[in-house]
Amino acid sequence: MSILANEDTRILVQGITGREAATFVSESIQYGAQIMAGVTPGKGGLTVNGVPVFDTVAQALKAAPCNATIISVPASVVRDAAWEAFENGLPLVLIVTENIPKQDVAAILERASVVGARVVGPNSLGIISPGLTRIGMCGGKAADVRRAYKPGPVGVISRSGGMMTEIANLLTMNGIGQSTCVSIGGDPLIGSTFLDLLPLYEADPQTRALALFCEPGGTMEERLAEHLKNHPCQLPILAFVAGRFADRMQGQRFGHAGAIVEGSKGSPNGKMEVLREAGVHVVDKLSQIPGILRELLGKDL
Repeated sequence: MSILANEDTRILVQGITGREAATFVSESIQYGAQIMAGVTPGKGGLTVNGVPVFDTVAQALKAAPCNATIISVPASVVRDAAWEAFENGLPLVLIVTENIPKQDVAAILERASVVGARVVGPNSLGIISPGLTRIGMCGGKAADVRRAYKPGPVGVISRSGGMMTEIANLLTMNGIGQSTCVSIGGDPLIGSTFLDLLPLYEADPQTRALALFCEPGGTMEERLAEHLKNHPCQLPILAFVAGRFADRMQGQRFGHAGAIVEGSKGSPNGKMEVLREAGVHVVDKLSQIPGILRELLGKDL
């Protein structure tokens, strides 16, 4: 099994005629993703890599029912695109666009909670259920995705899309496959955090362990740690916290937009400490992850 996406996921792409979207649509189709339709207002009737384009989401879904959408449009119109997705009942909304105004993101997340939709992103490279489907652009070309990712028991959640692929590739090189890998996005406000996704992995019979890529800034890791103290997870969780040099750069922003450290709030060393206290296996180097997983899971790998 997998979480969020599988071989039956039917994908809509909002902004499909953009250069970035057209590229990842082509590669995703080659990987096996079911991209059924696209939307770009004013360009209905065109096709992109064989995918029909419509002027509105309603028209697209009438012609080709979908249960997930990718929003790849300019930041100024992401809110409108998300509203259109929600109004037409799409349950999974992946936003790859970055630098969206915070007030727009807050409004999108509030509306999603009202209608019961799940948002992944903004600034997400996507979701991969290895061997089944890809929603977004994580992993790059289809051939590279096949090399880096393979089916298996380890879920991967990462604040960095690129580092998600690095971790998956490291696991694959060591003979360890992945269940579902999610790039949750590096912006200050995102729709699905570590804690939001944890119950899905816990309920997934394929997933036997979780690997997290964490970054400075925000309190996402701290909220996860607090939850784990009160509700221990049956899955072993490993975490790598990047940017430990950030503790010497108070008040600076670097890397992702969410990587802001102010005082002790959001500091890498602080995150490592609270995660360890909550029972998470915090590694000092990414290269340690496969060995620790083998020690924890043994024959279950």
